[in-house]
Amino acid sequence: MSDAAAPPSGADLEDRRAAPPRTWVLLRGLTREAGHWGGFPDTLAARLPGRVLMPDLPGNGVLHAQASPLRMAEMAARCRGQLRAQGAGPPYHVVALSLGAMAALAWGSAHPEEIAAGVLINTSLRGLQPLHRRLRPAALAALPALLLGRDDAAREAAILRLTSRRVAQVPPAWLTLRRAHPVTRANALRQLLAAAAFSAPAAPPAVPLLLLASRGDALVDARCSEALAARWRLPLALHPDAGHDLPLDDGGWVVERIARWLSARG
Repeated sequence: MSDAAAPPSGADLEDRRAAPPRTWVLLRGLTREAGHWGGFPDTLAARLPGRVLMPDLPGNGVLHAQASPLRMAEMAARCRGQLRAQGAGPPYHVVALSLGAMAALAWGSAHPEEIAAGVLINTSLRGLQPLHRRLRPAALAALPALLLGRDDAAREAAILRLTSRRVAQVPPAWLTLRRAHPVTRANALRQLLAAAAFSAPAAPPAVPLLLLASRGDALVDARCSEALAARWRLPLALHPDAGHDLPLDDGGWVVERIARWLSARG
């Protein structure tokens, strides 16, 4: 069950008035796009005001006609290019899910000065945990239907079963997004290959990082985040029952954990 967000104290309100506005950058995961954040950006901005930007990874969303890079460094570079084109300069506060979190790590390793803080949700890195934890067997078994199936509604329903523990029906917007921005099978495969190949950097990027993970994740075992937290001595918060798409299942919990972490950092 999610924690109720405490009303802001007088000190919190004073901090909000004094601090410059943040630029939030939200990065989605495998075959997902900006529209799949749903109401999460509004929840985030209401608690932690700032500009919210949601660049798509190449091959997804408005970039669905582009070939997805096979290297996370290239995905990160393309996201940086989108932000520059929008006139949004660093520093950024990055909230990234799954594949997007891998791109965020590549970004932070190459350009740590651009990222003021990074929140990595339900991600995994090669070399820290075996493949069957990075991609759970049930998820692996479902991949052929997800990649080869022709029924849009059935594919979105299968994705929802893999990624959510709390949402019973496919949000109508998901079908609209799939039909407007169809991700090719080749790009889905390229994203999978890029994720499988991405290894943990030898050292953590010089960026403040928070890890969030879901014990109910049917796609990526939460032990992947636990291993990364142990390796790099990072703070980790575990949701007791949400699925892989933690911002969908309990966006308020995610935002409150980010707020507490930022407040503790001062």
